[in-house]
Amino acid sequence: MKKSILILSLVVLVSLGALSAQPDYVQEIEKWRQKEEADLKKENGWLTVAGLFWLKDGVNTIGAGPEFDVRLTDNFKAGKFGEIEFRSGVATLRVEKGVEAESGGQPVSTVDLTPDAKGKPTEIRTGSQTFYLIQREDRLGIRLKDNESEARRNFNGQHWFPVDETYKVTARLEPFPKPKALLVPNVLGGHFKEKTPGMLKFTLKGKECALQPIVQEDGSLFLVFHDASNDHETYISGRFLDAAAPVNGETVLDFNKAENPPCAFTPFATCPLPPPGNDLAVAVLAGEKRYDH
Repeated sequence: MKKSILILSLVVLVSLGALSAQPDYVQEIEKWRQKEEADLKKENGWLTVAGLFWLKDGVNTIGAGPEFDVRLTDNFKAGKFGEIEFRSGVATLRVEKGVEAESGGQPVSTVDLTPDAKGKPTEIRTGSQTFYLIQREDRLGIRLKDNESEARRNFNGQHWFPVDETYKVTARLEPFPKPKALLVPNVLGGHFKEKTPGMLKFTLKGKECALQPIVQEDGSLFLVFHDASNDHETYISGRFLDAAAPVNGETVLDFNKAENPPCAFTPFATCPLPPPGNDLAVAVLAGEKRYDH
């Protein structure tokens, strides 16, 4: 009888040990999370995004106030900043005389703006604010950042579930004969055109699951997924997860690193949404929780 009780106790202890994360692993995840938060809070990070303005054909005025097409924050005190003339897909900035503006560390008065779709965009800085041209499908707009934004000043930190190693799983890639085009919906009502190498199959909390990843230039994988926790505990539109390039057809999905998209922190981001099928029936109570503004 004593022997049976001892064996049962050992089984319980082993089971409990399996459910808790090892100290080195917890430290690794906590260090990763600290780095993510520092990146979020940094100068010109996502917390500084303060506006998004789609350009119209012709002249687009820029300044602080509701009368301007591109509206700077009230931290800009000079009234009108300038204008952007947008014609045939070319956006030309002209800065008002007497207004201080720079690009690449040099004063600027007139310049054609290169959009982010063509590499590094032309960034214009004035005081605490920076803006540049972004392209999303066939639309071009101005993304505004302010290092003294209310969102950055009032940020109360990211919120995470306790580290749980049972949410770190091995997934097998079932590849397509060749990568397929994947239309990933976004918050603008359009789609990003991406490529997917196949389906990732894995078991999580005893349930068979599948997700369709986006393959990145370096071969690593990026996932946008929805799960049963989004209704209450986590960001309602889904979360992001990065994974290494598969080796021998396998990669690791560590949901302790599942994180909120930028749209969780600013209404001016253009985030992708989970593609069709990337909806897990299981509640992923790991990674980042919903952010309370």
